[in-house]
Amino acid sequence: LPDGVNISKEARSAISRAASVFVLYATSWKTLNAGDVLSAMEEMEFQRFVAPLKESLEVYRREQKGKKEARKDKDKKADSEEQDKSREEENDDDDERMEEEEQNDEEEVDN
Repeated sequence: LPDGVNISKEARSAISRAASVFVLYATSWKTLNAGDVLSAMEEMEFQRFVAPLKESLEVYRREQKGKKEARKDKDKKADSEEQDKSREEENDDDDERMEEEEQNDEEEVDN
């Protein structure tokens, strides 16, 4: 519904009851998918709702795909940062080892 639209309690209740009846009428399956709903709408001669429902479904799917890709990108970035940090720590460890070896070499030369 558009922003700023108010629906009375009676209208909400009627819509809820209609939706329940629709689902019971539309299928005896335990699980419904979008295609089932669209087919049932056409079967019950509610063709005028099919196009808007398809459009809404496409918008929803695009949003979900965008969210999934954003999550994937975020995870990749986190993994990359973690690898960078790990490399830095390894480099720091290598530097420390080299310094220790140099000090040991200097001590051996002094002895």
